Amino acid sequence: MTSMTKVEIISGILLLISSILIILVVLVQNNKDQGMTSAIGGGQNDSFYSGNMGNTRDAKLSKLTRVCTVIFFVVTLVVNFITYR
Repeated sequence: MTSMTKVEIISGILLLISSILIILVVLVQNNKDQGMTSAIGGGQNDSFYSGNMGNTRDAKLSKLTRVCTVIFFVVTLVVNFITYR
């Protein structure tokens, strides 16, 4: 039985926090599903709000989801690289 190093403990905590944040942020986001028409036609929505998409709450939540996902994958890769080295 081996003991965990400080790097493994810290990375485990980061993985736990980022995974919980991903779940919570995805649950808070609005569903934008428009059915099969959106999947086939690309789901283009030309409205007044499309120009200000970067300033909306959904855009910020989407960005936070991407950031948490990148953190999750990077930490996972680093932990695997350090562990199997």
